Amino acid sequence: MRRVVSLFLPTWPTDRVRRQLGSAAPPSDTPLVLVGREGRRRVVLAADAAAQQAGLNVGMPVTKAQILVPDLVIRNADPEADAAGLDRLALWMLQRYAPIVASDPPDGVVIDATGAAHLHGGEEAMVTAMVERLAASGFTARAALADSPDAAHAFARYAARPITVVPPGESAKAVLDLPVAALRLPRDMVADLRVLGFERIGELADKPRAPLTLRFGPALGRCLCQAMGQAGQPIDPVRPVDLIEVRRNFAEPIAAPETIARYTGKLAIKLCEALEARGQGARRLDLLFHLVDNRIEAIRIGTALPVRDAKRLTRLLCDKIETIDPGFGIEVMRLAAVLAEPLPPKQTNFSLAGEAETDISGLIDTLANRVGHRRLYRFAPVESDVPERSVRRVAPLAPGTGAAWPDQWPRPARLLPTPEPIETVALLPDHPPVTFTWRGVRRRVSRADGPERVFGEWWKRVAELRAVRDYFQVEDDTGERFWIYRSGDGEDGATGSHRWFLHGIFG
Repeated sequence: MRRVVSLFLPTWPTDRVRRQLGSAAPPSDTPLVLVGREGRRRVVLAADAAAQQAGLNVGMPVTKAQILVPDLVIRNADPEADAAGLDRLALWMLQRYAPIVASDPPDGVVIDATGAAHLHGGEEAMVTAMVERLAASGFTARAALADSPDAAHAFARYAARPITVVPPGESAKAVLDLPVAALRLPRDMVADLRVLGFERIGELADKPRAPLTLRFGPALGRCLCQAMGQAGQPIDPVRPVDLIEVRRNFAEPIAAPETIARYTGKLAIKLCEALEARGQGARRLDLLFHLVDNRIEAIRIGTALPVRDAKRLTRLLCDKIETIDPGFGIEVMRLAAVLAEPLPPKQTNFSLAGEAETDISGLIDTLANRVGHRRLYRFAPVESDVPERSVRRVAPLAPGTGAAWPDQWPRPARLLPTPEPIETVALLPDHPPVTFTWRGVRRRVSRADGPERVFGEWWKRVAELRAVRDYFQVEDDTGERFWIYRSGDGEDGATGSHRWFLHGIFG
């Protein structure tokens, strides 16, 4: 089922200006408006959140706005720069989230995320990450994910929550509760509908279409069908100017999986030749299918390292052909490297003395494209004495940082996400427990080693100025080995609570 994300940027022009000004931008609580001309009048064309809270709105004369807010910051509007910035944002989204992305002027971006959500941790996680990354860059955003572009557009702008994810198949029903203004209709038509007593989309959907079409024209019925997912609505994806792309047009539409796979291999060969001419390798590929019924289906794959091996790329792409619904046939196939990096020629080692270095990047690419890149990682050491801070997740083929774990004391193979409290019988201050109870099971300690004292990192948190932990390696009478610690030194209450915790499991 098709899944579409709509990003709504309610204060896009003023946010763009603030980001452009950088340190010279006015404080966020200072009202800012962008002005332009409508005929002979100078009017407000955009207002930030502070200006709107002060009672200013789009279309208000500038003189009136200055009277209402004496400390108002005024700058000239630049619609062309706003549109260009929106296109750049769409390109940024294209490289990171999905193969079909387009700007939705004047204040939005639309993303066809069909089949891409699992690569980003699921639909909720993907949409939340979009909004959070935009907020970190200084842009206020709302987002919605639904079954059609118009439904997502409506929820992003009129839903109560800033992030809305409508379950698959429920958009047509959920959109009925939104106001009529959520439809992409002219303002005067919305006003006329309200005069007639129509407040919600559901009230319009219940009425016969013929009288409505006779009075308001075909646009009303078309918008209703698109919002409810009853009519197709193609998205024209944005493409970078320097995009490395190859395409194949078909005189007769194709639909058979084996035919699609064959031409995918041919396109991969042509793309790798273009990449080699530029000395680059692909990190992210999009295969777009333009269908007879004016739809676009897409496949996206990623690689851990730059690649221009046609056979490898073909295999990764063909693994996802089954997700494509060719409908009545495919007219055009386009293969593009939306993310490419330098890949110089590599010297092949023919030495008989040394062993060839094992290359696992192909396996990593296969797994990552099936389960998602975020779910595939390895652990890397961090220079920290506190165990839970001494490890972090990195990409499977990320270069080493040079850091290493301490080798004075062995570390458990499994570290619990959060230390779990245990009940113990132990002599203070330096003796290990005689018995401990974890998750309702009482265990008798037969062997123990320790303590290993770990001090708190006072430069990170004041509360750790005097905090210590005493770690013990213990083995119970069944042979299982655990890593436990006491919070505190066993004497001074200021060093910790003196409670015991289980932090890891050996073996």
